Amino acid sequence: MRRITISDYTLKELGGSRKSQLLFREKLAIALGICSYGADVIELPEIKNLREDKIVAKTISESVRNNIIAIPAGSTIEEVKEAADSIKSAFHPRLQISLPVSTVQLEYHYRMKAPKLIEKIKELVTFARSLCEDVEFEALDATRCDENFLIEACKTAKAAGASFVTISDDAGILMPDDFSALVRVISEIANVPVMVCVSDSIGLAVANALSALNAGAIGVKVSVTGKNALKIGNFAEAMKVKGTDLRITSNLRFTELHSDIDSMLKKIQSKKKTEDDFNLDSSVVFLDSESTIEQVTQAVKSLGYDLTAEDNGKVYEALMSVCEKKTSIGRKELEAIIASSAMQFPATYKLLTFVVTTSNKVNSVTNVVLDRDGESLSGTGVGGGPIDSAFMAIEQCVGHQYEVDDFQIQAVTEGKESLGSALVRLRNAGKLYSGNGLSSDIVGASIRAYINALNKIAYEESQK
Repeated sequence: MRRITISDYTLKELGGSRKSQLLFREKLAIALGICSYGADVIELPEIKNLREDKIVAKTISESVRNNIIAIPAGSTIEEVKEAADSIKSAFHPRLQISLPVSTVQLEYHYRMKAPKLIEKIKELVTFARSLCEDVEFEALDATRCDENFLIEACKTAKAAGASFVTISDDAGILMPDDFSALVRVISEIANVPVMVCVSDSIGLAVANALSALNAGAIGVKVSVTGKNALKIGNFAEAMKVKGTDLRITSNLRFTELHSDIDSMLKKIQSKKKTEDDFNLDSSVVFLDSESTIEQVTQAVKSLGYDLTAEDNGKVYEALMSVCEKKTSIGRKELEAIIASSAMQFPATYKLLTFVVTTSNKVNSVTNVVLDRDGESLSGTGVGGGPIDSAFMAIEQCVGHQYEVDDFQIQAVTEGKESLGSALVRLRNAGKLYSGNGLSSDIVGASIRAYINALNKIAYEESQK
């Protein structure tokens, strides 16, 4: 039995979709899911947003031990450098040089003639091989290419250091017999191992994949999602039925496969967005220890904060301290850093006591007593929950209602007696003021966070 390679490009497929924007942890979860069902290769999306995409690639590379981590290396020397740097910590890194070989793609989309492409293949593969031992050359739109030119391109890639070539049937136009014949020609004449990436545009993906494997292909590319992709579930079912007949096997774990795919699909489908929804997600922040103070300041502004130079400096210093223990900082972490580091002014309001009454039968009632310059202020609020009623009680104390722009709660320690951290963002006169609070009581943490933000508003108003 011959063992074939399964290369999963789900993350690459999602990376090219503007309607499936996943959070950092969801990308990592999908990568780990791909490992679980037995794929040999995890293909990452091309680096577009340099800082964010490199952090994602680096984290996945460090989290996965037994799988090859492959990444598109772009079409310039500089892009190859960035791609190599992003996966240098992987146990098994692979650089992909993906270029179109059909006349249609070359002349109409890339404005490049065939001889120029051969030079490009040689240049990029040679340079990629100098940075990484495992280099893949992917011939895009290969089934609409002149066969002799495709052979020349594959020979050039191999001579430059490519470990193997991938024949990509982007158009999905070949019948199984024709596709297997092409694979056999490239394998024999170019004398190079061949992997295949097939399209399901006319429903022939599984048939073409099996036919190519029967002709000697070393593996196939699959995905969990994608309109014309070869779905891993469909291919796995075909392997169950025909694998023994074709004398091929794989590392696929059939028992875990469907549960892992279902889990990944739920994450993906929950993130399907309209074009307008996508624009609302532009405030995602990724910062790390290499971020400059200018980049941190810009990230702070993207979240809606207008801080002084001094406060931006405080946020930067706090962020650098956090990055000593954490690979990267996202939006929520940056919000917490802003709340705890910036705009820290004398406390106009101090919490004296609070009492909460709540049940599943009636509305919650909270009484809050604050101190303001020695004066005791008492307020009582009634709301749909204890936190809602607590905020109303505070507003009654100060005689003003503020817009709560954001509110977050999370545990910061483990166990039954864990500490809870609350973050509150208040909007006043168009500006945002964030406050954070820490307590073993969630309501207490929320009240302290609200008062922390309130003190910032009070200080600014006193200066006017």
